[in-house]
Amino acid sequence: MAPAAGSAWRSAGPVAALALLVLLVLAAAAPAAAAGVSAAVNGDRLRAEQIRKQASDAAASAAAFAAASRRLHLDRARHLRLLSSLHRNLTNTLRSLSLAADSDPSASDPAAANASSPRQLDLQAKDLIRAARAAIAESKPLFDPQLKIQRLKDAIFAQNELLARAKKRGAFASLIAAKSIPKPLHCLAVRLTAERIARPEQYADPVPPPRALEDPALFHYAIFSDNVLAASCVVRSAVANSNDPSKHVFHVVTDRMNLGAMQVIIRRMDLKGAHYEVKAFEDYKFLNSSYVPVLRQLESANLQKFYFENKLENATKDASNMKFRNPKYLSMLNHLRFYLPEMYPKLHRILFLDDDVVVQRDLTGLWKIDMDGKVNGAVETCFGSFHRYWQYMNFSHPLIKAKFSPNACGWAYGMNFFDLDSWRREKCTEQYHYWQNQNENRTLWKLGTLPPGLITFYSTTKPLDKSWHVLGLGYNPSISMEEIRNAAVVHFNGNMKPWLDIGMNQFRHLWTKYVDYDDEYIRQCNFAPP
Repeated sequence: MAPAAGSAWRSAGPVAALALLVLLVLAAAAPAAAAGVSAAVNGDRLRAEQIRKQASDAAASAAAFAAASRRLHLDRARHLRLLSSLHRNLTNTLRSLSLAADSDPSASDPAAANASSPRQLDLQAKDLIRAARAAIAESKPLFDPQLKIQRLKDAIFAQNELLARAKKRGAFASLIAAKSIPKPLHCLAVRLTAERIARPEQYADPVPPPRALEDPALFHYAIFSDNVLAASCVVRSAVANSNDPSKHVFHVVTDRMNLGAMQVIIRRMDLKGAHYEVKAFEDYKFLNSSYVPVLRQLESANLQKFYFENKLENATKDASNMKFRNPKYLSMLNHLRFYLPEMYPKLHRILFLDDDVVVQRDLTGLWKIDMDGKVNGAVETCFGSFHRYWQYMNFSHPLIKAKFSPNACGWAYGMNFFDLDSWRREKCTEQYHYWQNQNENRTLWKLGTLPPGLITFYSTTKPLDKSWHVLGLGYNPSISMEEIRNAAVVHFNGNMKPWLDIGMNQFRHLWTKYVDYDDEYIRQCNFAPP
């Protein structure tokens, strides 16, 4: 028996040893497994804590940006709603994470545990955190002061550019409205010209000319215009308000195209014994390009390009210079005023009137004024720093700077009383030619007749009382009616001429009362009575 038992033990020995080894391995692995499980649980808790911290920070940031948006009244309603929604969702998720961490999953309902498991809450929290970070990143530029200031500057600059373009286009449209010939005026000129052609003998100039045209003892007026209706209103208003019309002589000069129409409209007026002549400036043969700088300059290719090849986009580049690109500023009708002594060699004194004035009282008192040897009697327009010489000419040019004072007071064209004897003595026309030649490249002054007039009659102008000549009825609506009633001459200088639709209604009646609305040609051309 003993050998048999020993043999059995020997056969069972390896099995027992293997079992013992397995037991020993299991006994050693148990603590390691327990430690792994413990580490996994701790990692989940740490991750959950990090998620809760990130969610809490994101919720706080979203709340802060949302509050700041409300306080600053930022115009980002959609963004504000997004931030507020993220803050609420993050707060709710944080509450759910806290409840999930504090509760025992084994004691809870399985379905609820599955729906609100920590893993799902973690994923939800991460999604909300990413959305909050994106929304906050988008919001930060709204609260960056330097960036906000720069954006505001950019917006202001862009609006200023739009405003400047709108102003230039508005100025261009205003210029078109002011300088275009209204249809009734064109109609009147055409019909009067047709009448002159149909009845040439009725409107022919008397031969010989009346002696009154050269009589220095009478009161002489010079009116240069291509606007037949405007010129007729000047003559009619002067005649209507004169004490003795038979002592007044009107020298009306127009261009060849409007000569017939001007002759007809003046001839058809009741002048109450006043004398008149109507001529075209082309009739004065001394006015040619070899003598007159303006005519010579008009032949210049550069000047023709400046005026006649100007496009809309170029015309609106500089609104302040736009009006000077009008070819009328080189019209001889504008520059005839510098040739009065040569046009009327036998006269001693003459009153120059623009075609946009209305005479309101007898003007013979001007001939009684002692001119003190001065050439030009005019109303000064300066007040404070306005209408000084520096506003009309370029004082950075050495010629201008050396000869004139920038603070010298400006005066107005429109009603100017000229002593022609003093003019000849001072050689004013020669002075005008000299300066006009110097300004061929337009570096001394912008175009027009006032700057060369200010230069030509510098120190030879006698200031007149302001009641003789009230200006601004074509642009200034604030002129008092009392000042207008006391004025001898009112001047519609500016773009809002009384014969245009854009004329100011409060002043229009001062001009329309001298329009003969009963005249058949005026009726035919649909001039609307006031």
